[in-house]
Amino acid sequence: MKYGESSFDIIYLIFAITAGIIILAKRKDAIGKLMGSAALILGIGDAFHLVPRVLNYFVEADFNFWLGFGKLVTSITMTIFYVLVYRLWVKAYDVKESKPFAIYFYIFVGLRIALCLFPQNRWFTNNSPLLWGIIRNVPFVIVGAMIVVIYFMKRKEDKAFKLIWLLVLLSFAFYIPVTIGASFVPILGALMLPKTVCYMLMMICFLKKAKE
Repeated sequence: MKYGESSFDIIYLIFAITAGIIILAKRKDAIGKLMGSAALILGIGDAFHLVPRVLNYFVEADFNFWLGFGKLVTSITMTIFYVLVYRLWVKAYDVKESKPFAIYFYIFVGLRIALCLFPQNRWFTNNSPLLWGIIRNVPFVIVGAMIVVIYFMKRKEDKAFKLIWLLVLLSFAFYIPVTIGASFVPILGALMLPKTVCYMLMMICFLKKAKE
């Protein structure tokens, strides 16, 4: 278990960060910068949680603080990732941004980040209360739903991005049960693996777009 999970985590981090670097090297325009930055912030942000998680399997030490701190960082960087994905949609499809949509989107983004910073989350104990896990994820799920809708509406206009809406939808479908039930049914934590695969597939979509 620990070897398989650790290997997967390391492969994912290397893949995401490498994809970001490749994309930034291939495309110097706004679209390339958004895709590359999104991949990098995804990989680097997740590293704050996954590296202590891997070390926790093999090193005799108390990693609770670093695991909790990593979850906090990942919660914020994942939210920023979706901001970049939203900006990517605006640029890639050259759409006139809807002010009401953008206002609501950024309100939920700000609310998500603000809720993550509340001390009631008890991040540094690596034992965040279930209630606060639900509270801080409500605006995050709304942000995800908004991304799904806008990419679904444009799914036929760009081959590279045609599956982005589905990958985001599936990632949240795997993520929500973990947030709600993993503390009661630990096996639900395994759903983080297909969730991560969805993000890797999104990076592949970005790499395809970078070749255009």
